[in-house]
Amino acid sequence: MTDSLKKEGARIAYQGVEGSYGHGAALKYFGQDADVYHVKSMEDAMLEVEEGRADFAVLPIENSSAGAVSDNYDLLVKHNVYIVGETELPVSHALLGLPGATLEDIHQVYSHPQALMQCSQYLNSHRQWRQVSMENTAVSAKKVLEDADVTQAAVASEIAGKLYGLKVLQPSINYNKNNVTRFIILAKDPVYCKGANKISICFECAHKSGTLYNMLGNLIYNGVNMLMIESRPIPEKSFEYRFFVDFEGNLSDAGVRNALTGLAAEASVMRILGNY
Repeated sequence: MTDSLKKEGARIAYQGVEGSYGHGAALKYFGQDADVYHVKSMEDAMLEVEEGRADFAVLPIENSSAGAVSDNYDLLVKHNVYIVGETELPVSHALLGLPGATLEDIHQVYSHPQALMQCSQYLNSHRQWRQVSMENTAVSAKKVLEDADVTQAAVASEIAGKLYGLKVLQPSINYNKNNVTRFIILAKDPVYCKGANKISICFECAHKSGTLYNMLGNLIYNGVNMLMIESRPIPEKSFEYRFFVDFEGNLSDAGVRNALTGLAAEASVMRILGNY
C-alpha cells in the first residue's frame, strides 16, 4: 500500500500514434510533460510494462456507448500486469479528409472498429461509403494524410486532424454526445493506494447451474457493491466463460477480504487484477 503512485520520472506506453485518444488519456493522467511513447498494439503496450521498458501502460477498457474493449480483457489474463489506476476521456469523433476534399469525394472511411460503431448512425446514412477497420483512430488519420487520396476519410479526434493537417469534413459525428472512454493504468507490480475504492478480479467457475449466482452471493452477503460484470469465452474450453468483475472497496476492508476469500474458495481459478 502507498499514499500515491510514483509518477515522476515514469515512462508511459500507449497504443496508437500521437493524437490518439490513448495519447490524450496518458497526458490527462500523468500530465502534459510526461514521458509518453507509443507502440503499435495493445499487447505491445502490456509487454512494455511486463518486460520493464515502461513503468506504466495506458489502455482503453470500456466505452459508454460501444461497451467493453473485449480484447484487452483477454490480454489482462495473458500477461502478468496489474491495474493501478484509471481515467476517463470524453470522445468526440470528427470526419477528417485531405485539405481539398469534400463530402462528395469520399468513398472509404477508416477508423478503429469501436469508433466506426460509435458513429454508425452518421456513417450508415452514407451507404456509398466503405467502412474499413484500423488499429487506431489516429493511425487512420495518418493513413489518409500519407495516401494523399481525396476519396479517403478518417474518423478521429479534431486534435488528430490538426496534428496531421487534415480538414474537418463533419464535426462531432458520434451519435452519443456524452460518449466517454474509460482507460486503465497498468503496472508490473500490484501497487494500490490507501484511497483505492475499486477492485477488479477475474475468475472461472464450474459449468453448472447456479454456480455464478452462488459465487456472486459472496459480494451480497458482505455488503459489497458490484459495478460491472463481463464474460469472455475461454478459448481452450468450448462454451465456457471467464468472468471479469469490478466492485467497490479496498483490500484492507474486512467485508472485501471476506468476499474475496469466499469467491476464491468456489472459483476454479481467480486472480485479483488490481485495487485502484
